[in-house]
Amino acid sequence: MMKIIKMSIRRNNLLLIAGLILLASGLGITGCASKLHSVNMNYDAEKANIPGYLINNDKSRSAEIAVAEFADIRKLDEPMVIGRVVEKDGMKTLVLPRYTKPTQAVSSGIKKYLIKAGYRTTGAPGQWDLKEETMSKVKSKLLIGGSIEELELICRKGFPTDSYKALIKLNLVLADPAKGKILYRSSVESNTSLEHVSFSEARLEEQINIALADAIEKIFEDRKIAQKLKEALAE
Repeated sequence: MMKIIKMSIRRNNLLLIAGLILLASGLGITGCASKLHSVNMNYDAEKANIPGYLINNDKSRSAEIAVAEFADIRKLDEPMVIGRVVEKDGMKTLVLPRYTKPTQAVSSGIKKYLIKAGYRTTGAPGQWDLKEETMSKVKSKLLIGGSIEELELICRKGFPTDSYKALIKLNLVLADPAKGKILYRSSVESNTSLEHVSFSEARLEEQINIALADAIEKIFEDRKIAQKLKEALAE
C-alpha cells in the first residue's frame, strides 16, 4: 500500500510539472523563457492589528460570515500567472502561485483576518460574479465576495540592483444572502517596491505577500464595512 501511495504522489508531481511547462509554452509570450518561478501567496493574520471598531462583540459572536472565492477579472489568457521576472537581456520568466490559485489566496486571507477579529467564517459554493441575481443562497447572515482587478508581481534584473514591484487591486462586496441584496461595495489598492543587489524567489514571495496583507487590512480600515458587517450579523 505504501508503495502504491508513493507512486501516486510521484505521478501527480510529474503531471504538475508537465502542466506548468505546457502553460509556459502555451501562453505564447514573445521572449518568454520556459523556466518558471513559483511563490507561496499567503496572508498571515497573526501580526494583523485589528481596529477596535471591527472586533467582534458577544452579541454577534455566534453568527457566521460566508466568504466566497474571489473572481479574477484581470484581462489575462491564463489567470494562474501572477507576474514575471525580466532578465537583463529582456527574456521573461513567468511567476505562478505555488500552492493555491490567486482567487483562493485572497478569499482565504479575508477569512483569516475575520477570524483574527473574532468572527466565525465559512466558505460559499463556487465563485460569485458579485451580481444580486447570482448570489449564493447560503445560511450565513452575511456573504462576502469580491474580485481581483489587478495583481502583478514584476522583478526587473539590472545593475547594480534588481527592482521588485507588486500591485494588487481588490473589489469587495458585502451582501445579505437571505434577502438577495448587496449591502456595500468597496475597492482598495496596494503596491510595494524593493531594490536589492540580488534575485531570489523569497524576495518575490515577500513582496507579493506584503501587498496582499496591505490590501486585506486596508479593506477593513473602512469604518462603513465594520458598521454594515455588525448590523447584518446582529439582525
